Amino acid sequence: MPSNSRLRHNNFDLIRLALALIVCLVHAAELSQQSVLKPMGMFLSSKLAVDAFFVISGFLIFMSYERSSSLRSYASKRAKRIYPAYLSIILLCAFGLFAMSELPAERYFSLAWLKYLLANLSFLNFFAPTLPGVFEDNLLPAVNGALWTIKIEVMFYCSVPLIVWLAQRFGRLPILLGLFALSSLYSLAFWHLYGQSQNELFGFLEKQLPGQLRYFLAGGLIYYYLPYFERQIKWLVPLALSLYVASVWLPLRLIEPLALGVLVAFVALFGYLGNFGKYGDFSYGAYICHFPIIQILVSLGLYAFSPLLGLLVSVALTLLAAMLMWHLVEKRFLLRSSHYVQAKERPVASLSSLKPDIEA
Repeated sequence: MPSNSRLRHNNFDLIRLALALIVCLVHAAELSQQSVLKPMGMFLSSKLAVDAFFVISGFLIFMSYERSSSLRSYASKRAKRIYPAYLSIILLCAFGLFAMSELPAERYFSLAWLKYLLANLSFLNFFAPTLPGVFEDNLLPAVNGALWTIKIEVMFYCSVPLIVWLAQRFGRLPILLGLFALSSLYSLAFWHLYGQSQNELFGFLEKQLPGQLRYFLAGGLIYYYLPYFERQIKWLVPLALSLYVASVWLPLRLIEPLALGVLVAFVALFGYLGNFGKYGDFSYGAYICHFPIIQILVSLGLYAFSPLLGLLVSVALTLLAAMLMWHLVEKRFLLRSSHYVQAKERPVASLSSLKPDIEA
């Protein structure tokens, strides 16, 4: 098992918030279609941010499972961590966006509205991404296009007990690497089909669980083999950086998730930047709230009036929504053993005595 020292003092909270804000900025540029914001889409990558999220999830969720006293305990922790905030944003949009609809109440609260509610509450966002009469004049009418990753996260959670069972039965390294290879082959196959046909279905399928599992497993590999990672850090990080940069131009899709995993773990576990956990974890709230906020501001014409003002207001409202979501919803479901609770209750100087219980 990994040593506790780096798990007590890490930068995961800060990194996840930064990644959520990157996704917010890129979506602001894409959804507003304002030329002055387009450079953000050139220098920032929402795909990189999401891939890094999956790597971090792999590291933390395998750790959460290994430290859970039972399968029931693990499932309870995962459900309490992801669903209360998710339920809140779905209900807020379903009821609150009636104010943005062009339709009267009897046509808004219809079967289409009920379909949106039921599909999204069950993580099947792609079945009903829109609400009646809402955002129809926007570039995309989707209410919350960022939620496609949440169903994948949930499937990751469900897959971990099976993966660990297989690893115990047939060997950890063969199972993790074997599943990584299968995931990579799946991704390569559908990426090739998409490139050949330009059929959006193939692009959609490439982004689903089998193709994204390789990033999750990259994080899991680093968690399980963290002592080796620590010993070989001097050559692993330069090699990973070289391979990841080269993957932009060369066909290195099989290696790129592992390279990204090494880089994310290095930033997270080396060079401690401070105890951000004492303030809470605003990354999840920022991620699930930013898209409808941007859509509302685009619909109201703020971006057309002033793109930079629209961007600033979007980021400010996203951070405010994330803080409210944390304090009013998320933290109320935390266990007493959560490092967020302990970090808040104890002084920073005593953090070395805490049980390292990082919640993803």
